[in-house]
Amino acid sequence: MQETDPRIGGKIQRLRRQGRISQAQLAGSLGISASYLNLIEHNRRRMTVPLLLKTASYFGVDAGELAENDDSRLAGDLMELFGDDVFADSEVTNQDVRDLATSNPQIGRAIVQMFDRFRALRGAGTGVTSAAEAGYHVATDAVSDFLQLNSNHFPLLEAQAERIRAEIDQLSDSFEQGLKLYLFNVFGLQWRLGALPHGLAGRLSKDHEIFETADVLPPETAIFAASHRLGLLATAREIDRLIEAGNLPADAPALARHALAAYFAGALIMPYEPFLRACKETRYDIDRIARRFNASFEQVCHRMTTLQRPGLSGIPLHLIRTDIAGNISKRFSLSGIHIPRHSGACPRWNVYAAFLHPGQINVQVSQMPEGQRYFCIAKSLTKGGHRHNAPRRYLSIGLGCHISHAQDMVYSDGIDVSNPAQAVPIGVGCRICPRLDCGQRAHPPAEHRLQLNEDEQAESLYSRI
Repeated sequence: MQETDPRIGGKIQRLRRQGRISQAQLAGSLGISASYLNLIEHNRRRMTVPLLLKTASYFGVDAGELAENDDSRLAGDLMELFGDDVFADSEVTNQDVRDLATSNPQIGRAIVQMFDRFRALRGAGTGVTSAAEAGYHVATDAVSDFLQLNSNHFPLLEAQAERIRAEIDQLSDSFEQGLKLYLFNVFGLQWRLGALPHGLAGRLSKDHEIFETADVLPPETAIFAASHRLGLLATAREIDRLIEAGNLPADAPALARHALAAYFAGALIMPYEPFLRACKETRYDIDRIARRFNASFEQVCHRMTTLQRPGLSGIPLHLIRTDIAGNISKRFSLSGIHIPRHSGACPRWNVYAAFLHPGQINVQVSQMPEGQRYFCIAKSLTKGGHRHNAPRRYLSIGLGCHISHAQDMVYSDGIDVSNPAQAVPIGVGCRICPRLDCGQRAHPPAEHRLQLNEDEQAESLYSRI
């Protein structure tokens, strides 16, 4: 009997947990034992094609999407890890790393977590090797991994957001006014604008009776701040349950609580089904959707990555946010593209080129070294500066999908995405990128030894080694 790729257990486990379904319940519906399902979820048993189809039908997802390889991100993280200088004398190859991610993903994830802690200790001690390492904190990547493992979709918070949004809509035709009334009626909290000190977007009074948002904020940012505060109040129990199940390290729960309250805020402002319908109607036209829901460009991009409800899902997307120095502050990937864990991304990627054209959508067909192509859009944003002479932050938001979904996005119009000549070769990072002919290399590949030809002078030192 034909069998499927054995590496899809993690996806099945996530779908089951998102639906709050026990192993016994799912196994019974599929006609297999709970112990056999446990082996499948841990990638120790293959699934037959009929069982795959039955599982996909149970969750209401496409069988092809369910069968997609789930190891690429882990393999990429491990490659980046083994590209560190501490492994300079090792003979670990990229194929060795892929084999580990495929055969022992649990061990691979444990190695990544262990190295995260090593980097944090190295940065806190005397062995700091770069400014980036000095600012590294293990909680940041722990929360990023937590969101990734849950596919950035939390049914508990979605359910609460839908229930509360229905009550808010009954209070007023205006969402902003209804939100203000709901905060006061249910929690006795007055929401109002205030002249807050520079750097503060919102502030809760000491008696917890007044929540002020800065009077210089754009309306959509102020509404999001108030919705975030409501999330902390209305979904505290659900957030605590999710954090407890996440088994996060020290300091990470506080960061996770902030991220989950922001998730609730996005779900409240942009309710799941109307938002997904808008995405499909406009073919993911971010600016049109932002106007429809009175949200910002970044808020819409974030919400688009959360549309993973079984049987009612959107395009599997990736999202990255970076500053002009290349520091990645947000990363999430369902498209399959690997986003660097600790270092800056490839300078050829349009998320950086977007800084050259402020406020414009930058489109790119990006091709990774292994041949996979992705459809990527990026836009640079300016934050802050709402007060006279206040400093501004310059960020770039990148959003994209596998090339197979490109036609579902309006930004692909007029682009022959099937033409390989349209693709721009990019990599994950210089230390693990095998492209030796790249004129934008900042470092040689980690597994490559320098062999410079002094009779020739290349335009870029590392482009011919």
